[in-house]
Amino acid sequence: MLKFELLTTDTTSHARRGRLTLNHGEVQTPIFMPVGTYGTVKGVTPRSLEEMGAQIILGNTFHLWMRPGQDVMQQFGGLHAFENWHKPILTDSGGFQVWSLGEMRKISEEGVRFSSPVNGDKLFLTPEVSMQIQTVLNSDIVMQFDECTPYETKGKLTTEREARYSMELSRRWAQRCIAEFDRLENPNALFGIVQGGMFENLREESLDALVQMDLPGYAVGGVSVGEPKDEMLHIMAHTPHRLPANKPRYLMGVGTPEDLVEGVACGVDMFDCVMPTRNARNGHWFTRFGDLKIRNARHKTDARPVDETCSCYTCAGAAGSGGFSRAYLHHLDRCGEMLGPMLASVHNLHYYLNLMREVREALDAGRFADFRAQFKVDRARGV
Repeated sequence: MLKFELLTTDTTSHARRGRLTLNHGEVQTPIFMPVGTYGTVKGVTPRSLEEMGAQIILGNTFHLWMRPGQDVMQQFGGLHAFENWHKPILTDSGGFQVWSLGEMRKISEEGVRFSSPVNGDKLFLTPEVSMQIQTVLNSDIVMQFDECTPYETKGKLTTEREARYSMELSRRWAQRCIAEFDRLENPNALFGIVQGGMFENLREESLDALVQMDLPGYAVGGVSVGEPKDEMLHIMAHTPHRLPANKPRYLMGVGTPEDLVEGVACGVDMFDCVMPTRNARNGHWFTRFGDLKIRNARHKTDARPVDETCSCYTCAGAAGSGGFSRAYLHHLDRCGEMLGPMLASVHNLHYYLNLMREVREALDAGRFADFRAQFKVDRARGV
């Protein structure tokens, strides 16, 4: 089940405010979705996710197929009970992970053959198998199986001809996904994925074909795959607003705080990215006033929190009782203590989720343009 309500639109951009109703709850859009690859958002408990305002999280079809496997998921009735998260979940199809295997996989019309990176077993992932796995996972949003068009291969840029072949393969796979999804009587929602590389005409062909399939929602894939930032921003500006206005729009794997705000201006409703938690594990903190590298020696004796405007547990403590100093966080990072990346993950995710909450409030109040301008000023100020 999926119901999408468009609540308001911005007069200065393609930004929109919406409400998405799924089988496991309601999601206010625009929204950022924390990534839980193996059935967990790294370093963060489900309770913390709820406290920081997470409304929907991701699971990874490919990795959950490898471990713990469909038998275990079947036993628990799906991913929600297994990981003790009872709000909505979106699962990707495995297409990106197959792409990341590089020369270890062989793509054909039927699907993708590869050796398991876990135990070396010979595996065959097809559109039908992806739908079967995601049905067992019982994710609220199921993504079609697609081929993620590379930006370059072995140092050579993908040609338009190569991008077309990849896009048309994904289009045919989308039709097979729909047929299998329906055969399985999956009660959730299936999203199509627009491909086409960096070529506008291919993006439009892919989009038109998917729209004719009348899916509940649509994603823009094949970005943030190694292309220069300006090319990613170009596709982000070109494609999302062309998708149906009455369906949710999802930009896959993007990105920085600036990418999110600009993505909203381009008409995107949903985002995901590993950046908040991955960067946290490397001492990289996102704040209202720019990014902070906690490993820098200048933080060694600094008693301030990372972000004095932030209300997360790391910066403000429980019930505002006082958080952790930069000096302490610097010490944890230097010592390799696991609490350091845990606290950083809490902060970074809180920052992303709070940023989206502020975007929604600005759209509700009709002041998104002012918010967008002030956001750029604040982020450029520096910590």
